Formats: sequence, structure tokens, C-alpha cells
Amino acid sequence: MGEVVGSKREWTLEAAREMLSEVRERTGVAVAAVDVLSAERNAPAPSAQERESIDTRIRARISRWIREMEALGVEPKGPWLIDFDNGSGCYCWRWPEDSLEYFHGYEEGFAGRIRIQ
Repeated sequence: MGEVVGSKREWTLEAAREMLSEVRERTGVAVAAVDVLSAERNAPAPSAQERESIDTRIRARISRWIREMEALGVEPKGPWLIDFDNGSGCYCWRWPEDSLEYFHGYEEGFAGRIRIQ
């Protein structure tokens, strides 16, 4: 696990890469669940009430994933996108990437991410 500094966890690259298997597994389960719900929503002629119910279930599944990621000590930044804070920026991962290969500073965010050398 990463070192906890105050209420914030700081990750070494090695620790973040070790945690990634757990992150990928949980994210894969969540993505599959949302994909099933999205297919239901896009099926021919669901009623407005059925679409709303499915949308609520999709939001609930994404919220559950966010809580799972936070419990692991990583920072969800959007659906299927997380950061591992290292104290000077973040190692950045998004589904379905196989490994943790990107970094960005605090100001640059996802759009400014660069490949880790």
C-alpha cells in the first residue's frame, strides 16, 4: 500500500503497479455490469420509466465503483479513470489499459499525461 500522509495516501510506482491488479479486476466487474445495463437501456422501445430506472441503476453501479476505488486508497477521476497520488503528481490509469504507464502533474490532469520512462 502507499504511505499515508495526513489523510492522503501517497503511492510509489511499485506500490501503485501492485494495486493495479485489484483496481483492474474491480473495474472490469463494474464495466461489465454497466455494459449490460446500457444494452438494456438501448434495447428496442424501453419505456421512459424503464430508461429512468436503468439510468438510476447505472449511476448506482458507478457510485459503488467509486466507493470501492476510494476504499483502495486511489482517486477516481471519472468513470473508469483513476489517479495514484505520489506527492508530486499522479500516476494515471483508465480502463482498459493493461498496465500503469502514465503520469501527470497536479495542474495538467489527464489531458497532460505523459508516458512513464
